[in-house]
Amino acid sequence: MLVDDSALFREGLAALLTQAGVDVTGFAASRDEAMIRIAADDPTIVIMDIHMPPTFTDEGLEAARELKASRPGLGILLLSGHVEVASAARLFEEHSRGLGYLLKDRVDNIQELVASLYRVARGELVLDPEVVQSQFRRRKNARVLEKFGARERTVLQYMAEGRSNAGIAAEMKVTVKTVESYVASVFAKLDLPASPDDNRRVLAVLAWMRARAG
Repeated sequence: MLVDDSALFREGLAALLTQAGVDVTGFAASRDEAMIRIAADDPTIVIMDIHMPPTFTDEGLEAARELKASRPGLGILLLSGHVEVASAARLFEEHSRGLGYLLKDRVDNIQELVASLYRVARGELVLDPEVVQSQFRRRKNARVLEKFGARERTVLQYMAEGRSNAGIAAEMKVTVKTVESYVASVFAKLDLPASPDDNRRVLAVLAWMRARAG
């Protein structure tokens, strides 16, 4: 289901998703309408804008919180026009499965969007790479990031995007054991407990990002 106040955006995205083989079950233009339609149609995933009527502040985030509380198995992929780390981090910390956060610019790449939808459907967490990169560029993070070598920074970025060790190894063209060593080093330098659960790794990195987002 697509939830966005712009009819043009909804229809355009629906057309792209349909061409890619995704079944779009319905539309909603506001938070209240979305809650009614989701209850009636029971979709697998909801793509929802963070900013919706009437205030265009955090209606999408609040709706996502309510939906995850009442329907834990529902996948939610949030869209935003610009990077909002603190708001997204709070939601990800509260719910550890089936959540995504992408910038609206990312929907131009339909293959990437569909891949993100499948990951959310599998219960994974998806975080826009630009959100991670924006934190790497912040001055407040500079001293923290000085602890890491180039490879460790790359691994931290992939971890924050929700990738598994095998996925990171494939991207970096190294062995899984090498990635495991980098992951252990990253957790040690951040004073975060290592965990085999990929979603917990994302939550830990998000917590670190949020604490320094100011």
